[in-house]
Amino acid sequence: MSNSLYRVSTANQYDNALRNIGQRQTSLSNLQENLTSGKRVVRASDDPVAAAQAERALTRISRIQTEQRALETQRNAIAQAESAMGDAVGLVQNARELIVNAGNGTLTANDRATIANQLQSLREQLSEVANRKDTNGVPLLGALGSALSPFLGPQSTSPDYDFNGLEGQYSSTGVAIPNTLDGDSAFMFQPQRDGVYNASVTRGTGSSLVTSAITTSNREALDGATYALAVTATNVDLAAGTTSLSYTLTKTAKDGTETTSTATSAPVKTGQPLPITISEGTDTVMSFSLTGTPVLGDTITLQPSASVFSVLDSAINDLRSAPNSSAASQAVGQALANLDTGLERMHNMRGYAGELLNRADRITGDQEKRSIQLEDDRSRAEDLDMIQGISDFQNQQVGYEAALKSYAQVQKLSLFNFIS
Repeated sequence: MSNSLYRVSTANQYDNALRNIGQRQTSLSNLQENLTSGKRVVRASDDPVAAAQAERALTRISRIQTEQRALETQRNAIAQAESAMGDAVGLVQNARELIVNAGNGTLTANDRATIANQLQSLREQLSEVANRKDTNGVPLLGALGSALSPFLGPQSTSPDYDFNGLEGQYSSTGVAIPNTLDGDSAFMFQPQRDGVYNASVTRGTGSSLVTSAITTSNREALDGATYALAVTATNVDLAAGTTSLSYTLTKTAKDGTETTSTATSAPVKTGQPLPITISEGTDTVMSFSLTGTPVLGDTITLQPSASVFSVLDSAINDLRSAPNSSAASQAVGQALANLDTGLERMHNMRGYAGELLNRADRITGDQEKRSIQLEDDRSRAEDLDMIQGISDFQNQQVGYEAALKSYAQVQKLSLFNFIS
């Protein structure tokens, strides 16, 4: 058996000891930094893969926060728009109640004029509500884009109301909702979609002619044309006890083309309403009835209403100019039918605004879930297991203390201490 003997110099021994102590000190310092920061990955060099995963998670969380700030702005705008639609509905319902009251047969012309003045005030308020803006000065009902005042009219150049913008509704996405509503769809009428018509009567001497509310069908064929019906004869069959009406019908298309035809209404029992139907080819496009006493020279103009504002203006003008309660009843019946169509569209738009707010809540909930998931991903990638970290730190601390103590003892040993 042989023994191998080798000599380690004192200087080399000291250098090795110092190097090991320095490494332990560095490791202890790193563990202390991990504990104080609560992170396993303090620098990208600690774990490049985990650092990249954590950075991606943080980037996505930041994007979600940005999207949520934008969504909150959109939510506030839609909430204001929904409130504006609620105010508009309330104003139109108040106007409807006044119009119903105006149909009272005991009212005088002055009473109806007073109601018309009240309706005028409500119509002006409705225009202000429809043109309401958000806190940034953007019209709440500006559709796809509009002027600062989307609804204009009536003006000298335009006797009716116009939507001064691009109609339509922005769509929602998975992280955003529109910040405006389609005011054109809420307040403006389209001939082919709504078919809302207003009848005005120019009465001859001794006439008490009154029209009922107008019913439209096949609105594509109507296409917003204007009709003028002039009474040419009242046909009374005394033997049969029936009455019919002969008239000339002039149609003015949207492009200004005029066509004239003659027709006779179906005979009915004398004293009963006279039914009038207007046809395009074989299709009936409009129907209403006439009551009272028609005379030669009576003219009925049937014109499409452009908006809820137009309906109110027509009701105001008809009530102010109504010569008697029968004419006032005609204005009331017509206005109520047209306002109900407008209210239906306004209710639909307000309901859509409510659905957008619900959608915003759902988006917020989904984004919160995503944020929690991404935060978990980031935590798994870079956060420190505190129990494991404390254990490693304590073990490293014990090792460091042992290295210091052993070095302190070994450095006192020297061969010269034992040479006499």
